[in-house]
Amino acid sequence: MYKFKVGDEVQVMAGRDKGKKGKIEKVYKKENKIVIAGVNIYKRHRKVTRTQPAGIYEIARPLSTSTVAIICPKCGKPTRVGFLMEGKIKVRICKKCQGRLAQPKEKK
Repeated sequence: MYKFKVGDEVQVMAGRDKGKKGKIEKVYKKENKIVIAGVNIYKRHRKVTRTQPAGIYEIARPLSTSTVAIICPKCGKPTRVGFLMEGKIKVRICKKCQGRLAQPKEKK
């Protein structure tokens, strides 16, 4: 199980976007990077193609997972992620308040 999932609310803890909050849009597990909506925005100058017009587009680039912290839905604070076994199910928990971060998926 990975610490970050699509839809988690996170806060940037370091870098030029320090303090910004957003939801995770995409997770790159092998690279340990995530894309967050409205964070780490860069401008991309594009030439005209058959499918899209020319212009300056804003894109969100991936951030390293080491620079972000998940915001716990229970206590509302940025926290680290811990794991707990409940029977045969592995659950993500908040290290500060020990609350669940997401509903686990049933293993078959």
